Amino acid sequence: MRYEPANLLGFLLVLLFAYLILAPVISILSDAVIVHSGDALRTQADTGSWTGYYLGRTLISRMSQLLLWTPLMNTLAVALATVCGTLVLGVSLAWLVNRTNIAGRKWFVSALVVPFMLPSWTFALAWKTIFKNSLVGGQPSWLSGFGIETPNWLAYGYLPLVIILILHFTPLVFLIVGNALKRFDSQLEDCARVLGASRFTITMRVILPLMRPALMSASLLIFADCIGEFAIPYILGLPVHFNTLSTQLYRALDSRQNGVAAVIAVVIMLMGVITLLLDLKLMRESKRFITVGGKGSLNRHQPLGRWRYVAALLPAGFISVGVVIPLITLFLSTIMILPGRFNAANFTFDYWIGHHLQTVAIHSGILLTPDFWRALWNTLLIVGSASITAGILGLLVGYAVTRSAFPMVATFIRQVTFMPYLVPGIAFAAAFLSLFATAHGPVPALYGTPILLVIALIAEKMPYASRSGIVAMTQLGKESEEAARISGANWLTRMIRIVIPIQIGPLMTGILLPFISGIKGVSLFIVLAIPATDVLTTYSLRLIDYNYDQAANAVVLMIALLAWGGTLLIGKISGNGLADGLEN
Repeated sequence: MRYEPANLLGFLLVLLFAYLILAPVISILSDAVIVHSGDALRTQADTGSWTGYYLGRTLISRMSQLLLWTPLMNTLAVALATVCGTLVLGVSLAWLVNRTNIAGRKWFVSALVVPFMLPSWTFALAWKTIFKNSLVGGQPSWLSGFGIETPNWLAYGYLPLVIILILHFTPLVFLIVGNALKRFDSQLEDCARVLGASRFTITMRVILPLMRPALMSASLLIFADCIGEFAIPYILGLPVHFNTLSTQLYRALDSRQNGVAAVIAVVIMLMGVITLLLDLKLMRESKRFITVGGKGSLNRHQPLGRWRYVAALLPAGFISVGVVIPLITLFLSTIMILPGRFNAANFTFDYWIGHHLQTVAIHSGILLTPDFWRALWNTLLIVGSASITAGILGLLVGYAVTRSAFPMVATFIRQVTFMPYLVPGIAFAAAFLSLFATAHGPVPALYGTPILLVIALIAEKMPYASRSGIVAMTQLGKESEEAARISGANWLTRMIRIVIPIQIGPLMTGILLPFISGIKGVSLFIVLAIPATDVLTTYSLRLIDYNYDQAANAVVLMIALLAWGGTLLIGKISGNGLADGLEN
């Protein structure tokens, strides 16, 4: 039994993920305390020797307020406000859709999750298109076209960041809390009402305590995502020097302050790890809040009478603000010569399919520009290769975890493949840059090559792929393999002819989830990509830097279309949509 292929596979996966996941994290940790090239005079120590210079400079020096503490306070302020806003809005929407007979209920179940499918910075670009002021050069906003100059606090910085993040993450609260409300037994409310409890008492003493695990889980997940969010602060924060930890890390890397960047990355990693470990702890403790369900449970929809149509205004308004207005704004901006002028002569499709545009760097519409198609090809090649590899590795992880005779190997693989989920993307990218920017033994320097992007994306997306593979293989018994073994089939034949055909659905899900996430991803690529390896996300950000707003918005619409199409494809393959868990 010790010589089973699953055992050998397990040891090989241990070595692979130790190098792809553990080694980059260890490398970035060491970068925070080792003298970097060019800093010997500053640190008064030899290159490669131990030093506390970077820790002191980032944490306690006169520059520490600028380098770390102000961005940290900004990050916490944005994250906490986002969590509060999403809880209020998300819980309200979840209660209306799952506990009342609100008009259009079944349509809202699916429509309310659409903002989460879109790239988060879709909203940032739409906001910029409408509210941008003269602080930043380039084309004016729509409001500027009407002669309205928006103040800086409305156009950039804290307020728009919070509003946009609330729009993007509210569907996550809606999903998590909605599922919890669906499982809640209405008979518990009836019992409390019979005993004389008021509606307020029932809410505070019965419903909310049972919803607490879902509320805390949603809060912690959103908080962790806000810590690593890069694109929105980059677009709307930097013009007014509103730095968060993610943008400060990027600025440190861009200015070659690698030691300082390492310390900031470690801070981000620690915050992400602590937050998500708390979430895992709450998931274990949530068993204390399980209520007796099953066939005897009752999920009653509260009748709203004539108010069911009025109540529908809240989810309808959210969909309008979170989906319809941003997408229409971005599309209209791509067919306008001058922003905010809605006369017929101002509309054109030149930014899509035109020739001889009056711009310095882009002379044709985006669909006729070689750089766009190169970025699209890079996206499909890099993200597609990484997703397929991650999906296959995820299935192999599931096989090794469920079939290995060595519990410690199985446990290590299960935990290490989940680790990237604990590390925000911008910090994980910095860790990969730290390890692969220079040659180490037989491994050459990979910075600037597509290979680095592929292996980094594989490592970052393993939590999705591995969990899909582990769940799938847990549900597959050994009987079919044993029968094939008795018939003389070797391990590879059994995998190709039995395991993969049976698990084709989970395998495709394990491929498509990383693909959709990778298509929308910014943090990993903004650190590791160069112009020659531009993907659609980095290409659009470079267009934003050049103030080519129409072209940038067109690229973002293409990214949103790819992400939305991929999400629908997952639903068709798996037989379940993202919100199916909420339907009755």
